[in-house]
Amino acid sequence: MSAFIHDDFLLQTRTARRLYHEFAEQEPILDYHCHLPPRDLAEDRRFANLFEIWLEGDHYKWRAMRWNGVPERLITGDATPLEKFKAWAATVPHTLRNPLYHWTHLELRRYFGITELLNADSAQRIWDQANEQLATLSTHKILEKFRVTNICTTDDPSDDLAHHIALGRSGIGTKILPTFRPDKALAVHQPGAFNAWVTKLAEIADTEIRNVESLLAAIKSRREFFHSIGCRLSDHGPERIHAEPCTEREANAIFNAVQFGRAASSAEHAAWSAFIMLFLGKLYAESDWTMQLHVGALRNNNTRLLRTLGPDTGFDSIGDGSHMGGLTGFLDRLDDENTLPKTILYNLNPSDSYAFTTMAGNFQDGTIPAKVQIGSGWWFLDQKEGMTQQLNALSNLGLLSRFVGMVTDSRSFMSYPRHEYFRRVLCDLIGRDVESGELPDDEALVGSMVRNICHANARDYLRL
Repeated sequence: MSAFIHDDFLLQTRTARRLYHEFAEQEPILDYHCHLPPRDLAEDRRFANLFEIWLEGDHYKWRAMRWNGVPERLITGDATPLEKFKAWAATVPHTLRNPLYHWTHLELRRYFGITELLNADSAQRIWDQANEQLATLSTHKILEKFRVTNICTTDDPSDDLAHHIALGRSGIGTKILPTFRPDKALAVHQPGAFNAWVTKLAEIADTEIRNVESLLAAIKSRREFFHSIGCRLSDHGPERIHAEPCTEREANAIFNAVQFGRAASSAEHAAWSAFIMLFLGKLYAESDWTMQLHVGALRNNNTRLLRTLGPDTGFDSIGDGSHMGGLTGFLDRLDDENTLPKTILYNLNPSDSYAFTTMAGNFQDGTIPAKVQIGSGWWFLDQKEGMTQQLNALSNLGLLSRFVGMVTDSRSFMSYPRHEYFRRVLCDLIGRDVESGELPDDEALVGSMVRNICHANARDYLRL
């Protein structure tokens, strides 16, 4: 194992090794976008076994297991935790050259000191070793171990944030804040889900929602409540951004039809989405929040398993739609009205990396460095090649030195080595440039850039 996951893993040059060990390795983690359950954080959850902390809800691993022919019973079904873990262990040798192979062994080493390769033969030994240590490893101790300064979870406007309130009083060293995720406000093409959400929103906001005006007032009320709890970011996951013109009168007609159970047409959905997103963008600018746009996922492609397992179970894809017209219309409208908030753009399709980066450059206004950011490689691009492509696009078309760095974007408390993985990829890329003479061998200049990307840029940009 020493020849695989070792101190200089992924670091191919002397300069890369120096940059990583002297400038990147010890930087704290600011995890400004993740999907960790607030309840687990508030209760300082301890995990009964390696399945609970490692496989429960991890659709990256589930997809690999399906590729490997593993029956669904051993993935999301009624098999025992040990049976599911052993099915994963038997899959791991088949993940060679998939980032899961790297992440698996990084996580085993960083959390438990386990250096043995995971496979069917080693599964029981690793299960026993890890479970013994898990008895004393709580969520708060994990955050302390990985020097996590901030966590921003992902929360619907209708959430009561009770767990965040409790965390704020707990004295925990990591600052844990909510993120405003109002995707359900756009779902007028799904009347049942939309109307149920409106009812829940009205209850939590203690108001009646009868029309668009009262809906927007309720959303604004929840924005104010989230802000009082420390929220400073929003997040959105649309398949695409829309900028179609839509008046409040037209929006009311759509709203009323949906309230009576009629699904919005594609054109109405696009107009409604544009109307709501413009309203939200202005709200965020008022509060000096950062707006995150995760664009391009084609979700829930398998209808049969969506019915059986529900969403977020590993049946999503990279979308191939055209995003630039809607994106420029949306950003330009906000900018033209001087209401464009700080914005982070994440593209899921690698073919959009250069287009998104040039778009970000159109809306820098001199108020803050890199006001419109290009986010780290996201979801299917959260791997060495995807990270490298994102870093290269940003370097070629923007300012890498102002990049706000890596996020886990994960539901798993085992994901913090992804920050290490990103930092190693970053240092290897920069180190190669130094040794080829494309960047100066100036430790103060290059090393400070690496250090800032790892932590300080995000801290300063987000003001957390």
